[in-house]
Amino acid sequence: MNLLNVVILAAGRGTRMHSDKPKVLHALAGKALVQHVVDCAHKLDPQQICVVYGHGGEAVPKALDTSDTIFVLQEPQLGTGHAVQQAMPHLEDDGHTLVLYGDVPLIQHATLHQMQRVEGGLTLLTVNMENALGYGRIVRNEQGDVVSIVEEKDATPEQREIREVNTGILMAPTRLLRLWLSNLRTNNAQGEYYLTDIVGMAVEDGVAVHTVQPNHEWEIHGINSKSQLAALERTWQQVEAQRLLVQGVTLADPARLDVRGRLECGRDVEIDVGCLFEGEVKLGNNVQIGAYCIIKNAAIADGTQIAPFSHIDSSVVGPDCRIGPYARLRPGTRLHDEVHIGNFVEVKNSEIERSSKANHLSYIGDTTIGRRVNVGAGTITCNYDGANKHRTVIGDDVFIGSDTQLVAPVTVASGSTIGAGSTITRNTPEGELTLSRSKQVTVNGWQRPVKKTTRE
Repeated sequence: MNLLNVVILAAGRGTRMHSDKPKVLHALAGKALVQHVVDCAHKLDPQQICVVYGHGGEAVPKALDTSDTIFVLQEPQLGTGHAVQQAMPHLEDDGHTLVLYGDVPLIQHATLHQMQRVEGGLTLLTVNMENALGYGRIVRNEQGDVVSIVEEKDATPEQREIREVNTGILMAPTRLLRLWLSNLRTNNAQGEYYLTDIVGMAVEDGVAVHTVQPNHEWEIHGINSKSQLAALERTWQQVEAQRLLVQGVTLADPARLDVRGRLECGRDVEIDVGCLFEGEVKLGNNVQIGAYCIIKNAAIADGTQIAPFSHIDSSVVGPDCRIGPYARLRPGTRLHDEVHIGNFVEVKNSEIERSSKANHLSYIGDTTIGRRVNVGAGTITCNYDGANKHRTVIGDDVFIGSDTQLVAPVTVASGSTIGAGSTITRNTPEGELTLSRSKQVTVNGWQRPVKKTTRE
């Protein structure tokens, strides 16, 4: 097949979602339903992708992460056939057109590629379902050839017993699809232009009608309610968990894992319960992730241990580090080998070299830290002057005492020691002890205030 157009129908209101947001913009696995479909379509290397939108106005075009897609407004919404009609002026007659649905988010590339490989004619994606309620039925003749699709509301009792159903996904020669769409009529229970009516037209024209079935039934499940959305979310998370288990990842409980993006794991990775992975996350060999961690757009190298309740966002963590519990790495953080970031330590836009550690209750922002540095408990880099951010530079082998404030811009030279309770506003000399404290005094005879009692 030389040329492929993809039309994605995304105009539905989604009344049962009980939301002001267009149905196709609700998220599954951290991404809008329709964005899943667009991303899958791109893998087919199509000539053109056309998204037909309606309810929600411009919210759908604005929300999609794509610059090479045509958006067409369907107003009013008069059925699936009418929706595809709106896209046809933007498609060339050469090649084929694939019709997908913005509320069927988990259709897989392998299934669509299988449809592409069918030679000639009209190709339907069908599936055999035990419970076919709500689906159009595939009607075949005695020879097993497809002769029509009957929507459930228009089906006879006998036809409703058919288990092979229409998923709505189809591929047709664009030239023929244009002709069939022009002949659609609204003589049905809904008074709409049914896209499925083109099957009967193809049969009348002597065009072969082929069927392909997906590898998994969940690929064709659509979303019409929050309950269906939640169910499909859990289905997909189970699929992701099984993929990781097959690869050798140890999951403490596969039912308590959420992957909202792409998670790549090395050998002997262990993930405890309740962890959430967002965006692009890469875990090296022998990485251990403690319970209830949130990791987003991060790379964590071999041998690193992340203790429970840690948050890591847009950061790079080197090998053999120890993070958490309750640690937070914010965007722009880069940790080298054997770095320790302890409980209630926050690091932002900072680079920390090998074997340095900040184990307790500290904030490190816009900072460059050298090797073998010890950051004492309660240390804060004061990087913001109320208008601009400034950088702190800490050399190798520095020891920073507890409860220290480093007021940026400032440099603490290699080998320096900062006394506990100091506020450092000027660069410190190499290898020296620097501290800033008020003289300790004792006030003789001072009495602690006592609480006054109220007389009745």
